[in-house]
Amino acid sequence: MDSQGQKYQVFEKERADLAHRNAGSVHAPDAEMALENARDVFVRRPNCLSLWVVPERAIFSKTVQELRDNAWREADAASDAPTETWLVFQKQGQTARETFVAHVGAVAACSPQQALSRALETFPNKNVFVWWVVPERVIFKSEDADAPSMFAPAHTKTYRNHLAYPVEPIMRELKSAQEMLDE
Repeated sequence: MDSQGQKYQVFEKERADLAHRNAGSVHAPDAEMALENARDVFVRRPNCLSLWVVPERAIFSKTVQELRDNAWREADAASDAPTETWLVFQKQGQTARETFVAHVGAVAACSPQQALSRALETFPNKNVFVWWVVPERVIFKSEDADAPSMFAPAHTKTYRNHLAYPVEPIMRELKSAQEMLDE
């Protein structure tokens, strides 16, 4: 932890038919404050139904290149460790539109290595560049009942809509004026 507090990864769900996907990160002293920071930073403009925050240190992450080296499997936990639910996330693209790490499901496992192994077996892995597994118990989630008070205020703010800023017409006028001066 640094002077800004612990780093949390933020996952947002914009519509009911979409999965939670990574929106970025925030720093906070605890998960509750991280959730509020995430709302303030990531939900000023887009629609949002749900937010999750995850301590970054709790994410077990491997790239497709790291998966080729099986050394990550060697650090597996003892077989008597309790089984818990791990949420699985994938980054499936490399273009600017596909930068999100999205939630794809869950597996039961005793360790992050076992969770990732089971995720690789359970979920399609074509074109996956990054895998993340996270114990569900460390995810701090917004409550469905809090959604109206947490997310609705952003809808009434005019600055959330890019149409409130007539940048294109102003730029056209400036360009036209400059062209007239150049003639």
